Amino acid sequence: MATLVPPSSELRLVHSICGVVVKGCWGNLLKPKIDTNLTAIRLREVLLQLSAYSYSPCLAWELFRWIESSIPNYKHPVQSSWTMIHILTKHKHFKTAHHLLEKIAHKDFLSSPSVLTALVRTHDDPDVNSHVLSWLVIVYGSSRMTHEAVQVFEHMRDSGFKPHLHACTVLLNALVKDKLTDMVWKVYKKMVKVGVVANVHVFNVLIHACCKSGDAEKAEKFLTEMELNGVLPDLFTFNTLISLYCKKGMHYEALSVQDRMETAGISPDIVTYNSLIYAYSREGRMREAMRLFKEIKDAVPNHVTYTTLIDGYCRLNDLESALSLRDSMADKGLYPTVVTYNSILRKLCEGDRIRDANKLLIEMGERNIEPDNVTCNTLINAYCKIGDMASALKVKDKMIGAGLKLDQFTYKALIHGFCKARDMKCSTEYLFSMLSAGFPPNYCTYSWFVDVHCDHQKEEEIIKLPDEFLNKGLCVDVSLYRALIRRFCKIEKVDCAKKIFGLMKEKGISGDSVIYTSLAYAQWKSGNVSVASDLLDEMYKKRLMITLKLYRSFSASFAGDDKILGLFWSHVVDRHLMSKNTLKDLQ
Repeated sequence: MATLVPPSSELRLVHSICGVVVKGCWGNLLKPKIDTNLTAIRLREVLLQLSAYSYSPCLAWELFRWIESSIPNYKHPVQSSWTMIHILTKHKHFKTAHHLLEKIAHKDFLSSPSVLTALVRTHDDPDVNSHVLSWLVIVYGSSRMTHEAVQVFEHMRDSGFKPHLHACTVLLNALVKDKLTDMVWKVYKKMVKVGVVANVHVFNVLIHACCKSGDAEKAEKFLTEMELNGVLPDLFTFNTLISLYCKKGMHYEALSVQDRMETAGISPDIVTYNSLIYAYSREGRMREAMRLFKEIKDAVPNHVTYTTLIDGYCRLNDLESALSLRDSMADKGLYPTVVTYNSILRKLCEGDRIRDANKLLIEMGERNIEPDNVTCNTLINAYCKIGDMASALKVKDKMIGAGLKLDQFTYKALIHGFCKARDMKCSTEYLFSMLSAGFPPNYCTYSWFVDVHCDHQKEEEIIKLPDEFLNKGLCVDVSLYRALIRRFCKIEKVDCAKKIFGLMKEKGISGDSVIYTSLAYAQWKSGNVSVASDLLDEMYKKRLMITLKLYRSFSASFAGDDKILGLFWSHVVDRHLMSKNTLKDLQ
């Protein structure tokens, strides 16, 4: 540790080092006596003195870089770097300061509140601190280190520093990209509170967040707020709103925004037209989509335009029009992409036109268009559907050979295919492979599995499935038991469902609302009303409520049991297993 030196001696030492630097005798700094006395605190004072002496950061910056390059294994402590950043910022050398900050932000824990507090206290210039901390928010936000960016923003707010508008925009954008929509609204409210006035870029990020969350009402509120604040919407604003309305099927509102856009003197671009065409095509309204396509002006249709129209015709089973559009793309100098081919391929496979699908694949190869996961999964699913598992596995092998990775859709299609072919061994192998690859099977996957084993009177193998998972080192949680119990109850194998429920409880896993409701209804339907009542009593004791989502899902699943289900729901309501809000929504 360095020994404490009286203030006067400390000052003399700092002046002495500054004198050596000003005279250009930098080599003397490497002498043992000076070298060992050049602590972080003294270096900070030297840098400040040199910048004050020359009214410029140049000499201090040269010394800062020289020390790190001349002293072996030396790395500037974060305090020295922070001081240098402040000096550069104060003298408006912003680019250099920002570059240095970016360099240290990723290797030091600058977002930590304790570190920030310690660093900010060493410099009392609020304008410089606002500059530096705003840059830090930008560095973290641009690097997708969103949590760190929020921490710095909160520290600024707590310390009374006003963040720059650009920093707020970058932070909000990072939150939108990370799908942290609720945090977007909180940060926006806080930035307005500290006096940051939003511009068109901030509002565009906010409306984009509404688009991501599908909240058209909030987007309209932001548009109104923009206009009240005198901020004029731009092309991006209108395009985002049109895209939001189109995705929600709100055609009238989307066209109204287009009218407002043209009234404001902003011409629609191809993004505008693509959104509107997508809305019509998705609903099979190809007449309106083609009318809009022919009305395009001051914009050039692109791959997205044609692919959207082709997909729309495929949805209507109009392959002739889809293929005609694909050909007209080439006339315009636009060649179909893998996405375009996938739309046509999906429709061919849905119609069991496997031979035509293979011809399309050959055409893709001739045009050097590499198949992607969607292409391969579409083919695998088609082969599985017709029971040609050998061809499905060939496509799977080619997929792996091309460097593509099997995803959850690949596994799901293969498991379904093997279950349909009554091949319990292969379906089990692919189920374990799916889990090992980190893809959790859904209810449908387990349903196929349960059904094929029940068809072979091998229910016991399904009951042993959770233990098999454990033996293979796979995680077993309530979702597995829930899927198995639901399916056994659905196909009225109540005894099997009871066995799995008992094994689940033995493992210390608690049942949820879905499990208890499934078991209670299965018992109710089979005439065991007292057992059903006991299960509902247990639900009540565990505070397991039937939500609106569960009610709707259950009612859809047992739609043919109107009378029995109606009595069951009345019994559930009498047991107070639905909240007042759920009952209100139902009414």
